[in-house]
Amino acid sequence: MMAKQVSVLVGAGSIGQAIIRRVSAGKHVVLADYSIENAERTAKTLEDAGFECSTIKCDLGSKEDILKLVEFATSKGEVTNVVNAAGVSPSQAPVEEILRVDLYGTSVLLEEFGKVIAEGGSGVIISSQSGHRLPALPQDQNDALATTPVEELLELPFLKAIDDTLKAYQYSKRCNVLRVMYEATRWGRRRATINSISPGIIITPLANDELHGPRKDGYLNMIEGMPARRAGTPDEVGDL
Repeated sequence: MMAKQVSVLVGAGSIGQAIIRRVSAGKHVVLADYSIENAERTAKTLEDAGFECSTIKCDLGSKEDILKLVEFATSKGEVTNVVNAAGVSPSQAPVEEILRVDLYGTSVLLEEFGKVIAEGGSGVIISSQSGHRLPALPQDQNDALATTPVEELLELPFLKAIDDTLKAYQYSKRCNVLRVMYEATRWGRRRATINSISPGIIITPLANDELHGPRKDGYLNMIEGMPARRAGTPDEVGDL
């Protein structure tokens, strides 16, 4: 009897839901979220649409929680899809929390699921256009973000010097893209793929926090300058 195929969604928000719906027909969906109530609400929505789901509380910034998630997901079957849409924004958390969750946690997730992803499986990391708004980094910083062992990442001097939440977010999202490139080799040994998506402004609760936060004018100017003259939707990201 073939093992059940499993899709894992970390961060059960609107972007993650849009993606997981497109890759999980006939599979068991594991929904992991910092808020178990949010995960359970999402499970109810998906179950009403014919998906089979289970939920688990997971703090992306905790390696212990990520290891528990890997164990939980693999107990359901073979993990064929991993989607990470979890994170915190510059208006939601202090510098240390942004780096712990968005930078360190995503790096741990990539590494640990890279050890168990099924042959031919795939993963998607939701990064952000914000990671591409930094000036070009020195090569040694790029290399450090890409290849430093995960437990040493937060000790990098240039990260410890950050005192601005937007800069912490930008470095975290730049790191996401670089870690995906680095981990692609590990995933490739299992004939699996891992990619990142760097959306612009997508209307989600996180984006709404930013649009009503101290940097709202900058975000509104960005939307005004877009060719489409509007923000995007989660389903448009899912279509990618």
